[in-house]
Order: sequence, then structure tokens, then C-alpha cells
Amino acid sequence: MGIQLGISNGARGLSWLIAILMMTEGLPARLPAQPPAPAKLNIVILEGEGAINNVRQRVARETIVQVEDENHKPLSGVAVTFLLPNNGPSGVFLDGSRSFSAMTDAQGRVVARGIRVNKVPGKMEIRINAKYQGLTNSTVITQTNIAAAAAAAGGISGKLIALILIGAAGAAAGTAVALTRESTPTAVVTPGTPSVGAPK
Repeated sequence: MGIQLGISNGARGLSWLIAILMMTEGLPARLPAQPPAPAKLNIVILEGEGAINNVRQRVARETIVQVEDENHKPLSGVAVTFLLPNNGPSGVFLDGSRSFSAMTDAQGRVVARGIRVNKVPGKMEIRINAKYQGLTNSTVITQTNIAAAAAAAGGISGKLIALILIGAAGAAAGTAVALTRESTPTAVVTPGTPSVGAPK
């Protein structure tokens, strides 16, 4: 009798254990707590603002931005898009398009490399859009595309301009030396029969 009662209680306990296992088997595993979603996105320009791009060299300085939350903590995994103007001073990215998209890294940064500027001089605005967990923000980086000094001089090279300036300076110095020397004979031209001789 006692043995049967023990087996009966053991069977009940085992059936409870099986029932509990069956109920919890379908439940999803508990995920680690996620950090709270940011309330705001800030775009910080680290490189590229105010850059001067030589249209003859065609390559612009790389542009780097960092995306932070309202507490200035960098955010990774933020979708960032760089947009170049459709006309005027502009350029293209490495793939030939006017837009470039990437996700921020662990430091919240994205680098836009290899912008090839066009030949139009003037102010170029690069628009930057950031999107993360339903939040968006945008800003503008302003750069200037300029023609090189040699191009502005009608294609004369910088070396040739320097040689011309050195030659002009040398001629001026030679004239000044000649004027200060009184013993140097000079040519005199008189009306009538042409004759050249020492001053009288």
C-alpha cells in the first residue's frame, strides 16, 4: 500500500513536470534589455565644412559626420545619406551618382570618400539626411569649388608666370643700376647727320 502511494505521488509529480515543460517550450527566449530609444538625432560635422576643392584636380576632401543622441552619445546603425546638387557647382560619388548612403559605425560615424567635383566653380552644398528608429534630421555642409590660379590666368603655368616676374624684376634692377652709374657712357642722338659718340 505504501509503495503504491509513493509511486502514485511520484507519477503525479512527473506529470506536473511534463506539463510545465510543455507549456514553457513554446515561449520565446527572454531577450536582453534594449537601450531606450533616443529622443532626438544630432548630426555633427567632423570633416569637410568650408573645404576648398580645386576643379582641375577634381577630387574633393572627404566628408565625415557623426550622429549622436540628445545626450551626445554616438549612435551606431543610423542610416545616413549624402546628396550632391543636381546642377551648378556639384560632383558625383565613386559610383557616378549624386547620392551616397551608409550606416554609422560603432563611433556613430560615416565617411563619404571620393567625391569628384565638376568644373563649375562656386559654393557647393552637400545635404545630409539621418534616419534612425523613426527619427530624422538633416544638415548641410558647404564647400567651395574653385578654378586653379593657372586656369584663371588663361592656362599659363605657374612656373612660366614666376619666370616672367623674375625677368621683369631683373630688368628693373638693371635699369636702376645703370642710372646710378655716372661714368657709364650713353648714346647721344643729334639732329642732322646721324652720329653716335660719347657725351660732350
